[in-house]
Amino acid sequence: MAATSHYRGRFAPSPTGPLHFGSLVAALGSFLDARHHNGEWLVRMEDLDRPREVAGAADDILKTLASFGLHWDGPVVYQSTRHALYDAALERLTDLGLVYGCACTRSEIADSSPEGQQHIYPGTCRNGLPAGRPARALRVRVNDHLACINDRLQGETRQQLGREVGDFILRRADGLHAYQLAVVVDDAEQGITDIVRGADLLISTPRQRYLQQLLALPEPRYLHLPIAVTSQQEKLGKQTNAPAVISDNGNQALIAALTFLRQPLPGQVAHASQEELLQWAAKNWDITALPRQRELEAPAIPGG
Repeated sequence: MAATSHYRGRFAPSPTGPLHFGSLVAALGSFLDARHHNGEWLVRMEDLDRPREVAGAADDILKTLASFGLHWDGPVVYQSTRHALYDAALERLTDLGLVYGCACTRSEIADSSPEGQQHIYPGTCRNGLPAGRPARALRVRVNDHLACINDRLQGETRQQLGREVGDFILRRADGLHAYQLAVVVDDAEQGITDIVRGADLLISTPRQRYLQQLLALPEPRYLHLPIAVTSQQEKLGKQTNAPAVISDNGNQALIAALTFLRQPLPGQVAHASQEELLQWAAKNWDITALPRQRELEAPAIPGG
């Protein structure tokens, strides 16, 4: 395996349902990249969005990871216990004059935006709240910032935040901290050097890079893997009733995930134990073989 003086990766699922094939691909990819570089691999449960959380899902995800031999280093971190860290970061940004209150609802933003740009905040409350309207959410000013990401697989991504995103939310109308803020704070606090995750999150990475720069936080390396989709090109998940993956003696789900990622398989793969398969896969992990497509259809596997 490749040697490195310091590598710390992580897998950060949301407990909104069981671990499905798409989640297994992301977990396996981040695990193998970490082990290939003789690094640490952490698990963080992103359980901030309580309305979407499924009871028992967090424990089920951890049990499933362990059943596949994906053993993490150190204790599992839960975002729901880290609000003080997010509040401190929000306060720092407020002190810099970069945060303001927003009274707009989603429908108001959509109605006031040009056709085709309903997802871009038009800056309605940027210079003050409308008369008689209290703030619902907190946003960060982006101005004309150009964020650039050089992904290890997907190459360069450039995003002009003001034109393509607008001032984005840091604390939601329901009082919950936004994902963009929480993930940046957590990755820095945990010393994450490398983030390997699904390509559906690549579009939000420039916002995270922007917050890292504002907060003077380290900038990790990124590798965004193709996500698994249905035959109708829908991402696997709760909305598509994606079934849970199940570990089996034949390692069918692991082999399917490795094949999905175009990774080599040992010659006697049918006779390899789970531990042997993972050790071989980590030693022979090859990012040059990874498909650069951002979406690939998931294979049909038992329990997946």
